[in-house]
Amino acid sequence: MGRLPLDLEDAVGGEEVHELVEAPAVDVVRVAGDRLADPLACFELPGVHRVSLAPLASVTAMRVGASLRTAFLVDDARVGARWIVERAGAARDAGLDCLLVGDHHAVPVPYYQNTPLLGRLLAEWGDAPFGALFLLPLWNPVLLAEQVGTLASLAPGRFILPLAVGGKDQYAPMGVHVHHRGRHFEAGLEIVRRLLAGETVTTQEPHRVREARVSPVPPDPVEVWIGGTHEAAVDRAARLGDGFLADAHLTPDQARAVIDLYRERCAAHGRTPTAVAIRRDVHVGADPADAERVAGPVVAGGYRGFDPSACTYGSVEQVTERLGAYAEMGYTDVVVRHLAEDQGEVLASFARMGEVRAALG
Repeated sequence: MGRLPLDLEDAVGGEEVHELVEAPAVDVVRVAGDRLADPLACFELPGVHRVSLAPLASVTAMRVGASLRTAFLVDDARVGARWIVERAGAARDAGLDCLLVGDHHAVPVPYYQNTPLLGRLLAEWGDAPFGALFLLPLWNPVLLAEQVGTLASLAPGRFILPLAVGGKDQYAPMGVHVHHRGRHFEAGLEIVRRLLAGETVTTQEPHRVREARVSPVPPDPVEVWIGGTHEAAVDRAARLGDGFLADAHLTPDQARAVIDLYRERCAAHGRTPTAVAIRRDVHVGADPADAERVAGPVVAGGYRGFDPSACTYGSVEQVTERLGAYAEMGYTDVVVRHLAEDQGEVLASFARMGEVRAALG
């Protein structure tokens, strides 16, 4: 199997500069997640102000979840689908704390769409929290709320709803023309929240929803995570999200700057988040040499355009220590996706990730 030429895992973009300057006077932002191969993937965080806050108390526990890769360059699409199902089972067997899948559209290689895929994976998953990322402005908010209400009813775990703006490349193929994606995002989020609470909703621009209602609604409250690295999106996450999701491409120093900014914005808005999560791309080897054998060439080959320090690999002990550093920064959750291409290596890494999770928990 060849490697994907583009990053097609739940690619998430953000506001353009002209949209950012219309945001309230805050410190920096961009709704983020994974991106298509993009020269900005390793950007420095211009304008991120280091916030001088009292240091967090040492964090001794951290939840570990899984973000499954959902794009594979295969001749038979059923092969990639089988791999995803196997990885969901491996995440369950490892005792990981949540299962997430991504969102991307109109791509030339097999990308397995989030709502039908998650429905299938729940047969493997169990009782822990689960969810799917949605690029909110690409979705009719009523349809999105219907999908979430049904998915949340299929399993006993809490539904986690990561939301993002999405990159410009996604809009034209979907027939969506939005001038101010941030504003469109916020209007859509309000509608989705109201519908999932059981309300009947009528709104004007930009969605023109009239007397909409959805059923089923989630049995338990949905937890909305909003991602971000630039100012407007970090502020949006603090204002409107239940939790925050930091992007996979951030270096450790950037991850610290972003969580400092997020904490400052939460304090400004009087909000206490339910989760402060970060995505990390990982491999857990049998020992350091084994991890280097598998992940070293992937990272050295310019994996997704990331700075190598954004990737985490090593033995169980090394990965535990490196992920634990994010807990010390104040992150409550780490959501892992695997660096390896080979299915056997990924499944073995998942099994060892269970040891990491036990050590961090």
